[in-house]
This record gives sequence, C-alpha cells and structure tokens, in this order.
Amino acid sequence: MLITNVRPWGGPLAEIAVEDGRITAITELKSEVDIAGAVDGRGRLALPAFSDVHCHLDSTRIGLPFRPHTGSPGIWPMVMNDRENWRDAEWTVAERATHTLGRMIAQGTTRVRSYAQIDADCGLERFEGVLAAKETHRDRCEVEVIAFPQAGLLREPGVPELIDEALASGAAVVGGIDPCTLDRDPVRHLDVLFGLADKHQVPVDVHLHEPGELGVFSVDLILERTRALGMTGQVTISHAYALGSVSESTTRRLVEEFAELDVSMATVAPAQNGSLPLTELTAAGVRVGLGQDGQRDYWSPYGNADMLDRTWQLAFTNRFREDELIEHCLAVASRGGASILDRDLPRLASVSDRPGLAVGDQADILLVDGDTPTAAVMDRGRDRTVLHNGRVVAEGCELLDK
Repeated sequence: MLITNVRPWGGPLAEIAVEDGRITAITELKSEVDIAGAVDGRGRLALPAFSDVHCHLDSTRIGLPFRPHTGSPGIWPMVMNDRENWRDAEWTVAERATHTLGRMIAQGTTRVRSYAQIDADCGLERFEGVLAAKETHRDRCEVEVIAFPQAGLLREPGVPELIDEALASGAAVVGGIDPCTLDRDPVRHLDVLFGLADKHQVPVDVHLHEPGELGVFSVDLILERTRALGMTGQVTISHAYALGSVSESTTRRLVEEFAELDVSMATVAPAQNGSLPLTELTAAGVRVGLGQDGQRDYWSPYGNADMLDRTWQLAFTNRFREDELIEHCLAVASRGGASILDRDLPRLASVSDRPGLAVGDQADILLVDGDTPTAAVMDRGRDRTVLHNGRVVAEGCELLDK
C-alpha cells in the first residue's frame, strides 16, 4: 500500500508506504503523478485514526427515531430510566451496537473500548450484543469489551457471578462504578472488582462520578490496591469529574501517583469545572484518552459517533485556543487513547508530541480535509478516508464492503 499526496500532521506533502499493516516509510512527495493502486490523499491531512476509550455501545440509539429525554438527575434514576426503556427500542442491542460502531469507524475511529452493561435485569444480553458488533466489524476496528456493572456490583444479587461469566466469555476488562455513592460499600466493591481482575488477569476500568473529597477517598482506595496487587499500568479511572476541585496539594499528589502507577484517565470532555487539568496530566506522564460516552441513548440526547466532533468538544471545554493545544486534543483522541488500550505504546511526552505517523507504527490513519490540524478540528469536514491496518475501510464517512 502507498498513500500519496498527504500532509502528515499538517506538514509538507509526503508519501506513506505501508506493509503488513505497518508504516514502513514516510518520504517527501516526489511527484503527483497517479500511481496504480495507491491511495491519493489529494493534499489532505494524514492523522492517526481515533481511539474511543469510553463508549456504551449497548445503549446507543443512533440511527433510530429521536425520542424525548425521560431520565431524572442522578446515577440510580438514570439507570432505572434506561432499564424501563431499552427493551422497547426498534432494533435489538446487537443491531444498534453494530450500526453505531459502523458509524464510528466510517468517521475515523479504529480502536474502541466499550462498556457492556451487566446486571440483574439484562443478564448477559447486552454484553452479547456488543460482542456481536465487535465480530461484525472485526476487520475494520479493534474493540475491547468491558464487563460493566452499571447498576453496581453489590446492590442486586448475582451480579459478580454474571461479571465473572462475561470475563470467561470474551470480556477483556472488568468495570467498577462509584464504590461509595452507588454500592455504599467501597471496601467490598473493590475487593470484588480487583478479585475478578486478578482471577481473569484483566485490566480494571472504574467509572467515578463521586464528588470532591469523596472521589479522592475512592481513588486512594483504588491506588492502594493497584500498588498492593502489582497492577501498575492496568487501571483506568473514567470521568473523575471533580478530582480537580479539591486542594492544589491533593490534586498534585493524585496526578503524581497516577503517573507513578501508570493509572490512565478517560475523559468524555464534560462541560464542567473541577476536572483534572489536561495539560498537567500530560506533563506529568499520565495517559489520557477521549471517548464519546453514551450516544443518543436513554441517558442523554447527545452524541453522533464522530470522534472529530468530540475532539472539538475537548478543546472547547478546556478553553483552548492556541494551535498547539488544539492539536494536543487530536493527539489525546488518537494516540493518547491508543496508549491506554496498548500499554506497549509510549505515553504522550508533552503537549507538543505528535505520535502515530512514524515508521513502525500501526497503519491506522485518517485522511481528512483541512488547511491545518486545528482547521480540521474546527471545520470537521466530511472528506475522510479511514485506514485500519493499512487497508481502506471507509471513504467519505461511509463504510466500504469487506
């Protein structure tokens, strides 16, 4: 495979050679003459493809008629609203998850970590729907499925056993959620969570919505177990909206411990004050990835399966204006997230680091129109070509046949 007439990260026109799914050479463009079998970039930007490290494919309604929002504030009321409605969707979980994952790929995402809700109500039905979507798109995208107790590990009987079964049946990560405010037994919650992780030798991903000092308390328990069990590099904390709202010294300590234990952070770019600062996390060496969360589901009407759009949101909610910082959001949305899914990939070195398009890198590439990377984020053009493992899988925001 040869990709011609492209501008890697907005630089000079170049050619990218690919063999066995890896980039083997990047050279200055010598001629704009058409080469048989080459992908013509037509002067577009070449960027590393996106990695969505926090989405809920089991709850999406993208592709279905719009419905009024019926949820109430708070995690438990929203869980119950979802429970009351998800079986009435016009498509099955597998159909909805497959459609949304296809839209994500078509718009530039080739790595995904998706939650699959497992509870006393749905059992493994939603988990199996996400596995079906993963199988359908196995040649277009890499998908990790999280066995996720959205309604808590302890509030309803039988949930740990269901999580255990899912981990034996294809789940790659074990999920936890709000040990204090949802399960109200943080020690037992984390004992079960890390016990399952140890049994199946899988990473941990914890949803943390808990506020301020209570969130810090839960994080400290998570860090304590990470250190004691030798799980450095195996833990992700998602959301953690309010960890930046505590004292400066506590925030600094948490960031330093995240870096020491290689605990990664997954953000969905919330419009909220008090989040940990993105630039300081990167400077400290903390892996940070971006995700779209729920997408037009029973929790929220937001979401459109487009990680370029969510990259704009990440820059906007961080109040970034400088090109370097907006491009950093692209790096977080692509290789930042990829480094969470593949711990052999290096962490972003600084806000000026632009990895993902070098000899030896996996050839997961997005070609997109734009004068500069910042312009691409602002304009979010639709002239896109998506490559996974060096093979074109989407053109013009539409999937290609296998």
